[in-house]
Amino acid sequence: MSELVANGKLVSLTYSIRDQRGQVLEQSELPISYIQGGHNELIGGMDEALEGKRAGEEVRLELTPDQSGFGEYDPNLTFSDDLDNVPPQFHELGAEVQMQSDAGDVRTFYVTRIANGRLTVDGNHPLAGKHLCVLVRIRDVREPTAAELHQDAAGDVDAPRTLH
Repeated sequence: MSELVANGKLVSLTYSIRDQRGQVLEQSELPISYIQGGHNELIGGMDEALEGKRAGEEVRLELTPDQSGFGEYDPNLTFSDDLDNVPPQFHELGAEVQMQSDAGDVRTFYVTRIANGRLTVDGNHPLAGKHLCVLVRIRDVREPTAAELHQDAAGDVDAPRTLH
């Protein structure tokens, strides 16, 4: 019988994140791992939902924008300009543009639209404002190795997390 998900255990899982229409927004079919109660902040309280579960179990989370950590969509973080005013390296959908506010805060914006000689960038996270369904499949639960504990302390163990 496999171990229970509990603080200090290494949990391997696969997951999918879907929007309200069922469209897959992100997924991992290759198992990824994290240490329960470790240094990674998982999306929408996933760690709490997995607590006490075993390998082979599935957990489904329905998350509002605030619960997911991506927040509500902020229209004030969207800007358009004439394409001629934007450097050529950003003339591609999905291009990342780093912008700095007057206060010195740096934020990543993404090119989301190019039409009619104008380019639009958006500083919202792509999942901001979306209600999400996260389906997690627990693949393994075990004691972590010393190397895995070191990776967790360095924040290198990868699992679905709140990305800011």
